[in-house]
Amino acid sequence: MSLRIVVTVKYVPDATGDRHFADDLTVDRDDVDGLLSELDEYAVEQALQISENSDDDVEVTVLTVGPEDAKDALRKALSMGADKAIHVEDDDLHGTDAIGTSLVLAKAVEKAGYDLVVSGMASTDGTMGVVPALLAERLGVPQVTLLSEVSVEGGVVKGRRDGDSATEQLEASLPAVVSVTDQSGEARYPSFKGIMAAKKKPVQSWDLSDLEIDEDEVGLENAYTVVESAAERPARTAGTIVKDEGEGGKQLAAFLAERKFV
Repeated sequence: MSLRIVVTVKYVPDATGDRHFADDLTVDRDDVDGLLSELDEYAVEQALQISENSDDDVEVTVLTVGPEDAKDALRKALSMGADKAIHVEDDDLHGTDAIGTSLVLAKAVEKAGYDLVVSGMASTDGTMGVVPALLAERLGVPQVTLLSEVSVEGGVVKGRRDGDSATEQLEASLPAVVSVTDQSGEARYPSFKGIMAAKKKPVQSWDLSDLEIDEDEVGLENAYTVVESAAERPARTAGTIVKDEGEGGKQLAAFLAERKFV
């Protein structure tokens, strides 16, 4: 038997960089370095572990929707061990929100062929965490989200979801969509051999016409969610310095009480 796993990944601005909005209030990607979303690294890791622990012939494909530089995110996933990659790029995708992105991902997943889709719990830029559920709805398959543990056996995906007060054991018949949390296991670091091998692995490039999507279904003008205004974060002010001359503890307690921290 064979198992086709598609991992959805996102190319995001580096959170440690100096990020800004462009004139249209989308993120100015030209002004900051990008990288594979850290939360998506956990999804790649879990897909690779399923592959390594399976007796079936498993193919792991990484899929992203983004600008030209998003290929860097794909190369990182390929260097970790994924088999091939798909990059959906089109100028008309600029400003597409989560709902539009889920449409593009669904069309791409269907075109690629799949048994299981694995996603991170959220992206590290938008942090909405809704795309896996939207994707499952568009594909018409079960969703098993926010898993701390995941496995596949006998055409069934199983996983553990840890909540604040309970732990759930969940399962669904394939095909299905799952998302994994940052508690699912540390993502592996690409080896030199993996980095060199990634350069030879296939990366397909598709645009909207390849997916039979009209431009009026995506993009900033057709988004259901938009940023209406944005302002620079105010500069940090100097903190309050308490000199302890015997009354430091009282001053600290008064400071915390005044701000209702205690």
